[in-house]
Amino acid sequence: MAVLMWADILAAYTLWVTQKYLTDVWKLSFTHAAGILNIYWGLALILPVGFIFLVDAFLGNYKMLVLSSLTYSVGMGLLTMSTPPVLASSTGTCKNYKPKCIGSTQKFLFYTALVLVAIGASGHLVSLKTFLEEQEKNPNGDKRQKDPLQLPGLFMVAFVPIIGAIVLPSIKPWSLRYGIPAICTAVATLVFLSGSWSYYKSKPKGSPLTNVRRWRLCTIAEAKEAKIVVRMVPMWMTFIICGTVSSIGNTYFQEQANHMNPNLGKWKVPVPIFLTVVNISTEVIGSLYDCMSKERSVLFGCQIFAPRVGIAVAMIFSVLCCITAARMETRRLGVIRSHNLYEKPEAKIPMSMFWLTFQFLLLAGLDSVLRKSVEALFRNQAPESMTNYLLHITKGVSGLGYMGSVLSVYLVSKVSEKGGRQNWFKYTLNRSRLDRYYWVLAALSSINLIFYIFIASRYKHKEPEPETEPEQKNKKDPQNGDSA
Repeated sequence: MAVLMWADILAAYTLWVTQKYLTDVWKLSFTHAAGILNIYWGLALILPVGFIFLVDAFLGNYKMLVLSSLTYSVGMGLLTMSTPPVLASSTGTCKNYKPKCIGSTQKFLFYTALVLVAIGASGHLVSLKTFLEEQEKNPNGDKRQKDPLQLPGLFMVAFVPIIGAIVLPSIKPWSLRYGIPAICTAVATLVFLSGSWSYYKSKPKGSPLTNVRRWRLCTIAEAKEAKIVVRMVPMWMTFIICGTVSSIGNTYFQEQANHMNPNLGKWKVPVPIFLTVVNISTEVIGSLYDCMSKERSVLFGCQIFAPRVGIAVAMIFSVLCCITAARMETRRLGVIRSHNLYEKPEAKIPMSMFWLTFQFLLLAGLDSVLRKSVEALFRNQAPESMTNYLLHITKGVSGLGYMGSVLSVYLVSKVSEKGGRQNWFKYTLNRSRLDRYYWVLAALSSINLIFYIFIASRYKHKEPEPETEPEQKNKKDPQNGDSA
């Protein structure tokens, strides 16, 4: 089953470099390309909200993985077919990676592929981890014997990102850049299906969502669960801005890096290395946050409040990320001005792309600390049956932020050109004032932080239930037989 994780990683790298494909091959403006991809990323985060209900109520994890893996494979295949050389080989039409070779057929295949890949990624996000956990136990609840291939499989999960970051960018034809992950995804699906006979397949047990706003009287426990969800709605709204900030990492940060000097000494570093840096930093920061939050919770007795403080810290990362990005873009524009590169959008700017490392690390801090804090919040405040739902709803709200970034760019562009002033967003990055947009996001993130503090301070938390030692709970008084 680890092969499905490989497919997820390779597909993520493939979609991450698609910003460059849309600007270099389709010749779209960098904001248009970013808008397309942010809608994709938002869709991939929103769909799991519905998928987890389908899994619990009707399908089960195994069927969801089968359907999503097949959809994944078809989507990656269509993405490969959308590149001009693939269809041109059979039709004899335009074969070059130029806008004139991107016809209605290629566009239809491309957009259809994005939807299918988003569905596949969402299905894996919902069911893969849970299905792996199910395989560790048999129907009687006993631990199953571990597969001897499990350790090499997990090792490859850690090794594949390095391949994706270094090998794939060195492949020039886009048909191969998309084709290789498509083949890997298809192979991964076949390998997963080949082991179907040995999997333990749990049956759907029903969804706790059916207990909220049913048109009949509910129990006290069901009413409490509904109240918990309602109380969290204002807090969820603050995550939209966090999603908007996170979206710039997959698009605008990458666009900046594509136009900067990639050399580290004599080694030309591929831009997707930043995705590996973000992924590794996210795990490291998350682990450090776990250690610090546990120690402080034990020391100061603040188990209830620690998650909410962590969310505020994540929002501070958001503010710092936008400020850092704005200052780095101002510096980059200064280099463009001093070397007169405004009319040379394809030229590499004599400024190392590693100046962007700081903003990528701060973005990793935002994503990691927010995720860990939200998980801890739900463990303390939400019923166990609803934890997964609330986590996916939180990601879905962030997905709204990804999609909302398209609207924010549109509104900022309209406001910026009022009074006959220059629009901040031009066709090319060099002519644009992306630094001013980052300052707008920094201001919005600051306001969002203040609003969150107000909401969190008024949030009515649920007191944790006191833990009772099993041996004391069942201990009998030796004289009268009563519980001690």
